[in-house]
Amino acid sequence: MLVLCAVALSSGVAVARPQADAHDARFEGRITYYAKKFTGRPTASGERFDPKALTMAHRTLPLGTHVRVTNLANSRSVTLRVNDRGPHIGSRVGDVSPAAARLLGMVGAGVADARLEVVGAADGMPGGRTARPSAYGPTDTPQ
Repeated sequence: MLVLCAVALSSGVAVARPQADAHDARFEGRITYYAKKFTGRPTASGERFDPKALTMAHRTLPLGTHVRVTNLANSRSVTLRVNDRGPHIGSRVGDVSPAAARLLGMVGAGVADARLEVVGAADGMPGGRTARPSAYGPTDTPQ
């Protein structure tokens, strides 16, 4: 009986997989980076915006999600943590901190075509906060 179970399990029987989570995703599009005027402003996570931190804004990914961002023009990549909401310009998929922009080699251009890949689940934000208004509003734009 035990041998029969082992054979059945190893026979290539299809195993149902859970559907991919909506946040287990890849995005491609344009990214920009935050202007200096946003330094110190509260982000949607409640953290103060720090231009030296490796963080980013995304419209829908849970705050605390870790995302690998790759500049498609030069293949440089960096892993960032989502701590804000945005961008507020429809055609863009993310806004990154100035520190991330330097690592991605996009400071001169101000924008870059990029691929975003979720690499880690939300890690929770300071104080258990969920969301607040972003560091910039619909009338402000980063960079």
